[in-house]
Amino acid sequence: MKNLLRLLVVLLPWTLRRPVLVHGYGYKIHPTARIGLSWIFPRHLVLGEHARIGHLNVAIHLDRLELGAHATLDRANWITGFPTDNTRHFDRQPERQPTCLLGAHSAVTKRHHLDCTDRIEIGAFTILSGYASQLLTHSINVVNNRQECAPIRIGDHCFVGTAVVVLPGACLPDRSVLGAKALLNKSHDIVGWLYAGVPAVPIKALPADAAYFHRTTGFVS
Repeated sequence: MKNLLRLLVVLLPWTLRRPVLVHGYGYKIHPTARIGLSWIFPRHLVLGEHARIGHLNVAIHLDRLELGAHATLDRANWITGFPTDNTRHFDRQPERQPTCLLGAHSAVTKRHHLDCTDRIEIGAFTILSGYASQLLTHSINVVNNRQECAPIRIGDHCFVGTAVVVLPGACLPDRSVLGAKALLNKSHDIVGWLYAGVPAVPIKALPADAAYFHRTTGFVS
């Protein structure tokens, strides 16, 4: 019954759907923000000024989904987590946050999978580009025979290439590029470098005055 009601909400025109989501679900949606034909039902949703969620996205089993001003979740992305009120797994990690945060002017393009069993943060003016990247915050510890999770952070003004894999606990520093098909498996702290390879390592320093790192709008012409 709950899913049938949600389906009816999804099919409403946006002018009717927004009031239902705001008043019926308690979501915080700026009047200029918009959601396309997508299944977006986290526990808490915050959409900033001119934030946009396109068609055919799914966002479920999350404590929180937040898009900053002008942030974009484009099309056919799958964002899911593991509810904090379900104690079957991760009961030893009560601090985890099934949360997805997109900073201002950030963008997630098409057909990516974001596993938000723990927190995924994508910084301001960062683009998760191309197709078929996987950001995975949980895995199985074979030594202890249990599932474990850790947050992922992609810094501000980063560019993430197509078809990458990012594992639990990984961090890409601010003003960095992650090359296509790279595997980011740990936290790095050298700002302003190209990271590439399997596993990803810093390859070369990028120009500090590169125009991409100094954008005042997320759009790249």
